[in-house]
Amino acid sequence: MSQPYTPTPRTRVVREAERAVYDREAAYRILDEGFLCHVGFVTDGQPFVIPTSYGRKDASLYIHGSAASRMLRQMKDGVPICVTVTLLDGLVLARSIFNHSMNYRSVVILGKATLVDDPKEKLEALRLLSEHILPGRWSDSRQPNERELKATSVLRLPIEEFSAKVRQGPVVDDEEDYSFPTWAGVVPLEVKTGEPIDDARLLPGQSVPAYARHYSRGK
Repeated sequence: MSQPYTPTPRTRVVREAERAVYDREAAYRILDEGFLCHVGFVTDGQPFVIPTSYGRKDASLYIHGSAASRMLRQMKDGVPICVTVTLLDGLVLARSIFNHSMNYRSVVILGKATLVDDPKEKLEALRLLSEHILPGRWSDSRQPNERELKATSVLRLPIEEFSAKVRQGPVVDDEEDYSFPTWAGVVPLEVKTGEPIDDARLLPGQSVPAYARHYSRGK
């Protein structure tokens, strides 16, 4: 169900505003298809952008990492952050270099992340992260022990101030360029999985599970 959202001055799309999508469910669909985000923050006047995995539950985004990492140390202190998720769907090859583009779907979230202290929520967040990337793997693996949980921090970012942006469709050229003699069109891009490769120390009798053999991420 569509959930229209009113952007803030910071999240309102200015350039190519017609590509803006101010709908919570549309943003959730993009977040749920992706599994890699880039987290931007500033420490001591120096900007950093760190790639990491994430998971979502309702209107919360969960990010995890080493408790000793610069990113986690900064974010749990309540510094403002920017999280971006981008899905690339195709290369749009126009007749002019200026009008080349890409088909994509993206979400930008602004806010302050908070440390997840509750042990049950922390474990559930880690399960969400695992299941977001590869559904079925969590229950098929050894669960985190106390030492691993202590060495891992989980942060919760409310999905409150956000915007989505989408570019889909064919080439858009200047009218005078349609007579230029070159190929134009879209080169579709998608995530594809290869044949799973057994680990060298796999125990006898262990076969590739269905969730790995048939893994895919689609629209």
